[in-house]
Amino acid sequence: MTETVRAAYATSEPPPHAPPLWTRNFTLYFTARIASLLGDAMLPVALSVAMLALGYGVSAVGYALGAWMGAFALFVVFGGVLADRIHPRPLMIGADAVRCALIGAMALAFASGRPGLWFLIGATALGGLATAMFQPGVNGLVPQVAVDAQQANGVLRVAQGISTMAGPALAGLLAAFSPVWAFAVTAGTFGASGLCLLALRLGAFTVDRSASTLENLREGWQEFRSRSWLWAVILIWWVLGVFVWGPVTPLGAASITGEHGSAAFGYAEGAFGAGCVLGGLVAIRMRPARPLLGGAVAMFLFPLMPLTAGLAPDISLPTVFLGYALSGAGWAFWGVQWATTVQTQVPGDKLNRISAYEIAGSILAVPLGQVVSGPASSVLGVHELLLLAALMSTACAVALVATRPIRGLRRAAPVPETV
Repeated sequence: MTETVRAAYATSEPPPHAPPLWTRNFTLYFTARIASLLGDAMLPVALSVAMLALGYGVSAVGYALGAWMGAFALFVVFGGVLADRIHPRPLMIGADAVRCALIGAMALAFASGRPGLWFLIGATALGGLATAMFQPGVNGLVPQVAVDAQQANGVLRVAQGISTMAGPALAGLLAAFSPVWAFAVTAGTFGASGLCLLALRLGAFTVDRSASTLENLREGWQEFRSRSWLWAVILIWWVLGVFVWGPVTPLGAASITGEHGSAAFGYAEGAFGAGCVLGGLVAIRMRPARPLLGGAVAMFLFPLMPLTAGLAPDISLPTVFLGYALSGAGWAFWGVQWATTVQTQVPGDKLNRISAYEIAGSILAVPLGQVVSGPASSVLGVHELLLLAALMSTACAVALVATRPIRGLRRAAPVPETV
């Protein structure tokens, strides 16, 4: 194990005299990302609080949130194909405009009274569809706005951690005053993101539109399937989605709030976000020669979140917060290594499609975990299921380290576009 850790963190230095990260383009892209991430973090809280305040039940809230996730999962692969056929930027700007308009309409609907459930389900489904058009381009634009992908991804992971901390708290504060304000500010975040993306000055983007959309989908799948390190990670992520990411939020909330009060779970989520900031900052400086192996070793911190959530009745609240923070640090460090690897190992003209398959593969298992967590917890118990989640996330970290294509992949320079 010592040799594995030493190999994982043998560093690869950035090139000397590298151009500065904070160019005009990257500053605009960073601002767009932090605004969009803030909106993503605010929307579920704003919607949940607003619907519950008007008398909708938990099931109705679940239908509305599930409509978003379902539409996103179904269409994200098509978003990747369109991003490669057109360009990720106009697709992302259009998606931001749609989300801004939809959430603005929801604000007006709540201001006018009690909106119908089908309106809310339809609006969230369209929002999920727009996000499916937006998300594949997130990875695809990074090599176009930053030369040093590792440093850029570290900074973006810090932004994600800050948004994870600030978004739910801001949405909860605004919703307590008025749900309309929560939706209005959320709509504004997507508007700001679109304006920043519109201001980017990017080089020419050459594409080959001779193939049909179906052929593009098939080619993207072949590119995805040909990289054993890529699909091996996604297979492991399916296990993580079903056994950990699916159940950890509802069960963690039940375990922590049941013992420490309703505010404690929000603070724990904030601690996870703070850990993500720390992990992102470390990843900016540390450049493993084998990035996925380095990230896999850091993933041994991740089981601390379900573990401390499961043990919440028997441990102090600061210990729970510490577990969540360390888990977030490990998760963020892995995330930077993963994003950088995908961006530098995949040709630029295929990056959006492969990112779409990667995103779809990563999230499709999460709803399954969410669906089975309730019945499973009634049989096994909430705390026991969280301890099982900790065990399974440890097994996933072991699998990442043990899989040869993952641990053996070395850092690469950015892959140029093929035209």
